[in-house]
Order: sequence, then structure tokens, then C-alpha cells
Amino acid sequence: MHRRMFLAAAGAATLTAPAALSALDEGSASRLINALVADINKVIDSGKSEKAMYREFERIFGRYSDTSYIAAYAMGVDGRRASSAQKKAFSQAFQGYISRKYGQRFREFIGGRLEVTGVKRVKKWYEVATIAYLQGQSPFEVTFLVSDRSGKDLFFNMYIEGVNLLLTERTEIGAILDRNKGDIDKMISELKRLS
Repeated sequence: MHRRMFLAAAGAATLTAPAALSALDEGSASRLINALVADINKVIDSGKSEKAMYREFERIFGRYSDTSYIAAYAMGVDGRRASSAQKKAFSQAFQGYISRKYGQRFREFIGGRLEVTGVKRVKKWYEVATIAYLQGQSPFEVTFLVSDRSGKDLFFNMYIEGVNLLLTERTEIGAILDRNKGDIDKMISELKRLS
């Protein structure tokens, strides 16, 4: 679980990319993930403080991921009863929360790397397969799902050794809501405290 949490963080902190000039294809999906990995590695190798690294990871998450989709999925059916203001506040709090949560695992990546090993089309998105090499650990698979449904090429989910980031986060947010007796505002406040 420790290694999975790290990679979910890598994916989470590396989720959104600049708008593409052409339609999403294998090449642009692969370039997105390669750029994401390069940005993560730059932060890891920067020697910055943990706090500064978390700010950078949040920026990376905002740049490479479809944060609106990921946050909406994480909120699940409770999003139907949330006001527009609550959805916006949740999305912002969730971005900080997920960046911090997974950013805590990035130090494990020092001296490691992710390598793209294949890209294939699945329905309306692309699956970008990578292998993660971390020091002192066996290589393991990380798969990114990339789509242009938002108008930009963005990562909207990832699987770390088969563990689904979206489903994991939906479960976590559901548990936080349960602890707060379904109160969305209290759940958002807790997310901010965890960020």
C-alpha cells in the first residue's frame, strides 16, 4: 500500500496538460505523460523544502489533470445535492488535499524514474502504460488514462499496480463525508485541514 500511495500521488500530482493544437492521439497522450513525469522529476531533484514541493505538486496536478472531472467523480452522488459554491470549494480543497496526500510519497521517487512503455486507444481516451523504477524496489506498472474531453489533453485517472485512483479517492471522500454526518461544508473543511 505504501508504494501504491506514492504512485497515486505521482499520478495525482501530475494530472493536467496544456491544450493540444490537434486532436488527441497516441503521440500527444504519450507526450503529456512524458511532460508530467519530467515536471515531477524536476521538483524532486530541486532540493526544495517539503512545503515548497507540495506547492509545486499542486501546480503540476492543476496543469496535467482534469481536476474538475476527478473532483466530481470523488464526490460521487453527493455532488447532486451540493451547491455550485460547494462544488467549487470542494474542487479547490480536493486539489490541495490530493497534492499533499500523494506529494508526501514523492521523496521515494528520488533517483527513480517512470518510463512510457506503450499507448493504446480505449473508447474515447488513451491508456498510457508506464513502468516505475524506484530505488530498492521491483519495477511496477502505472497506467495513466488520458482524454481531451475538456478541450485539453489531460490525465483523468491512473492505475498503480491495478489500483484505481478514482475509486480509491471516491471511497476516501465518502468516508470523510460519513465522519461528518453527510455535511458537505464540514467535509470540505476537513479536506482543507488535511491539505
